[in-house]
Amino acid sequence: MQTLKDLAKEGRTVICSIHQPRGSVFDMFDDIMVVAGGKLVYSGPAGDACLEYFKNQGHDCPLHSNPAEFLSDLVGTDHTSADTEAQSAARIQRLIQAFAAHSAAQTGSSTALAVSQDLQASLADSEEEDGEEDGEGGGKSKRRLGLTAAKADGAGAGFWQQFKILLVRAWRQTTRDRATNVVRAMMNLTSAAIFGSIFWRMGFGQTTIQDRMGLLQVAAINTAMASITKTLNVFPKERQIVERERAKGAYAVGPYFLSKLVAELPVTAFFPALFSMVCYPMTGLHRTVPRFLKFLGATTVESFTSSAMGLTVGCIAPTTEAAMALGPSIMTVFIVFGGYYVNADNTPAIFRWIPNASLIRWGFEALCVNEFDGLTFEATKPTDLKTGRQVLERLSFADSSVAKSVRKEVQIMLGWYWASAYLLHKKTPEFTRLLPVSKLAGKESESGNGVEGAAGKSSVVIEEVIEASGEAVTAAEVTEVSAESLTTAEVTTTTTTTTTITTESASTEVETSVEEEFVEAE
Repeated sequence: MQTLKDLAKEGRTVICSIHQPRGSVFDMFDDIMVVAGGKLVYSGPAGDACLEYFKNQGHDCPLHSNPAEFLSDLVGTDHTSADTEAQSAARIQRLIQAFAAHSAAQTGSSTALAVSQDLQASLADSEEEDGEEDGEGGGKSKRRLGLTAAKADGAGAGFWQQFKILLVRAWRQTTRDRATNVVRAMMNLTSAAIFGSIFWRMGFGQTTIQDRMGLLQVAAINTAMASITKTLNVFPKERQIVERERAKGAYAVGPYFLSKLVAELPVTAFFPALFSMVCYPMTGLHRTVPRFLKFLGATTVESFTSSAMGLTVGCIAPTTEAAMALGPSIMTVFIVFGGYYVNADNTPAIFRWIPNASLIRWGFEALCVNEFDGLTFEATKPTDLKTGRQVLERLSFADSSVAKSVRKEVQIMLGWYWASAYLLHKKTPEFTRLLPVSKLAGKESESGNGVEGAAGKSSVVIEEVIEASGEAVTAAEVTEVSAESLTTAEVTTTTTTTTTITTESASTEVETSVEEEFVEAE
């Protein structure tokens, strides 16, 4: 914290979110913002000025107390009983209104008060609507679907505003890592130079037919592997950040996904173009500008398709290491059925769908049609292949065209993009909506699980409400044990759920909100 304060003194802006800091840490803050339920309770200078403000509101910080703990208790909710919960809510509401009036008085206008009241009213309406949706089994709203703008209280950012903000961030992420981009550029140049040297200035003899097919195959494989490797190495880490931000309601899937595609568009297209501009003239492929542009277009589309596949694999794999293992394995299968090693007409019936889904196959087919169509080769024997059309017939590409192959490639690309967006949406972190004591007691009485107080008996009630993709699921488990045998109750929760534990006895009612991995209730 001292380091952050030193940075602030040097002229940098430091914003820190902290929960219950010790007194020495609290004294380091210049300004402080106190929030309760997403609503502003105080914003201004820290230290004595902050404590003096709350003293004027009737809440004096006790002597020798930690101000941070005092403020946390002041804006916190006491869940001991329904009465204490109502008292806490009333106190917090008074503090919110008092600060709104205080802000309006300082600005000499009632605008701040009016805006604050309108915002609070809209928040209350939003909470009521959420409650109604939960009661109906979880109505699916546009915000929960996550594919459109996630507006909150009518004042949130719209789809295009989210897109603009996320686009700036995505572009910075794409261009910031200059070292990686330089290495990728050098690798593409090196690969192009090596392939150009191996297949230097190919002629039109019979042996060059195999050379041409080999060059086009490695060009398709190199383009796909370079693109998917980059995506698999970056996206799984980014996905974890996106899931956390979406859990907080920062933005929806639609704006994020679209901004990512647009930001990566120039970079994804640049590296295949760099490879093509070096390799194509060195190897002496079909020497016309239209054929070169088609070659460039086919490799670029294949690069996008491979990147889309990498996004889907990144959504499926839990870690970067798992993604790096899964992605190349799938790509190897696509290479085998890419049209060079196994002819499409000879593929077993059970595997016929793989060539149709192989991005390598359609990329290789487009490059072959673009290169061999119209070529004439030197023939010295009756069995020699004289035209490029005969070569395409041997590969089972005779009825194909560059446009048809590229369309198939685009269809596969869109399929991978759709799968990625769908998986991102379905992987929305699950969460638990905490229930007030009054509602929890009502649920227990309605379900017949309410436990009447009796001497020597205790009851542990565990209720989890998990919401995902707009669907609410409620599970209640009531376990009765004797007071003598009830010593420790261990409850294990994950980072995506919260468990509410209510312990009832003959004379006391205690509710504890649990957000730890292991909780012991004695």
